[in-house]
Parts: sequence; C-alpha cells; structure tokens
Amino acid sequence: MNIQKIKQDSQLTLALEGRLDTVTAPALEACLNENIAGITALTFDLTGLEYISSAGLRVLLSAQKRMAPQGPMTVKHVNETIQEIFDVTGFSDFLHIE
Repeated sequence: MNIQKIKQDSQLTLALEGRLDTVTAPALEACLNENIAGITALTFDLTGLEYISSAGLRVLLSAQKRMAPQGPMTVKHVNETIQEIFDVTGFSDFLHIE
C-alpha cells in the first residue's frame, strides 16, 4: 500500500493506494500516530484503494474515535467494492462518506 500525505495547516488528507490489510494496516496506523496531533480535519482519499480487510477497518475506526474530540473525519472516493464492505459491516452508518 502507498500512503500519500497532504497536510495544509491543521487539515490532513491521506490518499491510500493498493490494499489495506493485515500486512499494511500497521503502516497506516503508524502514519496516523505520527501526524494526527493538532489535526482538526482528517480526510481519507480512497480513490486508489482496491481492498480493505478487517485490520484496515480497525484502523479507520480507531482514527474516527481519535478524531471525535478534534474535528471531522471524512472518507472520499470510495469504490463500489469498498462501499459494500462499509455497508455490510455497518461502517457506513457512522463514517462520513462523500
């Protein structure tokens, strides 16, 4: 998986490309841990994401919980396959998806 960070003031966008699974989820979690302090708006751009596993969902859930007191978290450009996973798991009920 490739992670592109775009930080503007207190806004952070993480563009993900490839597969977010058990092997790659720790890298995303580490990236969040290094960059989330002081962030008031977090966006995940999933344009290039092909697959997400339960390990990837856990990282998104953790990010959502951490951002709750800091500001909004948005997930953008979700493909049909990943949207179906969000729907089946109930993630679409609490994630802000654009």
